[in-house]
Amino acid sequence: MSGHDLTQNSVLALLLARQSVGIKHLTEPGPDATQLRAMADAALRAPDHAGLVPFRFVVVQGAARERLALLFAQAARDAGKDDAGAALDAERAQRAPVTVAVLARLDAGHPQVPVHEQWACVGGALTNLLNAAHAMGFAGKMLSGAKVRHPAVQQAFCRPGETLLGWVALGTPAKSPQRGHDKPRAADVLSDWGG
Repeated sequence: MSGHDLTQNSVLALLLARQSVGIKHLTEPGPDATQLRAMADAALRAPDHAGLVPFRFVVVQGAARERLALLFAQAARDAGKDDAGAALDAERAQRAPVTVAVLARLDAGHPQVPVHEQWACVGGALTNLLNAAHAMGFAGKMLSGAKVRHPAVQQAFCRPGETLLGWVALGTPAKSPQRGHDKPRAADVLSDWGG
């Protein structure tokens, strides 16, 4: 088989099949410690000029989901939500079997690597983590919202100089996601440059 034979490329087929799956469609089991390490290893394969590794992941699982629920409820109340809204946010924090906080740690003064390249690395790492989860039979979705800026939430996750992007909810998909809904096509994002 040629290295360029797209019809027989199982890796490409896997990438083309990945979709985000919301927390209401995720069930146990979530990834275990070995599988999470493999996802992190895949994240470390993202393009990373000068090897800065401008990202970090924090795993929330087991009893720690209750602490996350308290933080989400506090952020909801501080944002003006009523008790029902706070309870809903708390429940969302506990629904996914495993939640992974995604943190960026950028060096704005780096002499070689501009900040936009470091953000590109963070995005590549996140994508590789999600693709690795998909390859192992899990599903997930990146979630954020206003709570990533809540001081108590930031204090719980961030070290000095870090930015909390949000959380990846991970678990086993309860059903196969619908394919191709409202997704742009390659022609919408790919063009030639005439220079």
